[in-house]
Amino acid sequence: MTQQSFADATGIHVQQIKRYEANTSQPSAEALKKIAKCFGVTTDWLLFEDGERGPDDDLRLQFEAMGQLTPEEKGVARAVLEGLLLKHAAHRFNSSASNS
Repeated sequence: MTQQSFADATGIHVQQIKRYEANTSQPSAEALKKIAKCFGVTTDWLLFEDGERGPDDDLRLQFEAMGQLTPEEKGVARAVLEGLLLKHAAHRFNSSASNS
């Protein structure tokens, strides 16, 4: 794909495309959205390396196994996980407030 055809497909000016390629400018969130739509990918795919945002390997296996649970069991698992995450966030908040 030429720079001009890429610019035409995304609606981003060709000079801006050249700046991105030269690494003299970074795309805005709106530009990233246009680029992702052009290529049919997510903005996460553009921004992150493979596995950078996913769960650790040990958790990935457990999450895959959860696909076999009934909807009710998934709801319970989700509630437990949300409770644990809220507890962790509250603990972090209290710790940072104590250190201030």
